[in-house]
Amino acid sequence: MAEHKHGEMDITTQEKTFEGFINFTIKAVIVILALVILLAIFNA
Repeated sequence: MAEHKHGEMDITTQEKTFEGFINFTIKAVIVILALVILLAIFNA
């Protein structure tokens, strides 16, 4: 079994995936809040 050396793994793909997930989550929360506000305003 190979020895683990901290900090040597290339994590650019994981960082891009995490950034995409965070951006999607932020946009989804904004859309959900807008829908809740619209429902509260128009009492649907």
